[in-house]
Amino acid sequence: MLLSNTIYIKIYENRVYIRNIDDRKEIELSSTSPFTTERLLIGNFTVAQTLLIKGIKIVMGKKFFVPIILMHPIEKIDGGLSQVEERVLKDLAIIVGAQKITLWVGQELTDKDVLQKVKQKQ
Repeated sequence: MLLSNTIYIKIYENRVYIRNIDDRKEIELSSTSPFTTERLLIGNFTVAQTLLIKGIKIVMGKKFFVPIILMHPIEKIDGGLSQVEERVLKDLAIIVGAQKITLWVGQELTDKDVLQKVKQKQ
């Protein structure tokens, strides 16, 4: 059985909030190069990827646990996510090493809510 940490990632225009639910470590990072475009929350995949990798390393520390990630886009979500936007978010989670991925569009979640949502997904 793999050890894992549950990670809650909120994505805003050109910044991310990452919280390790299990360790309660969190960080908010802003991108020096924009990853948001006029039309897309994640328009520059590589910049968003670099920022997420940096943040995951900070909240995970030196542990080699495979994260369970809940991705939560906060901005530029009018009308919900398109299939392409869902794919971008899932691909980002895979690249940062996610074992399981849950996407959420809606109100911001408490730690308890995050754990319930990822458990429902399993």
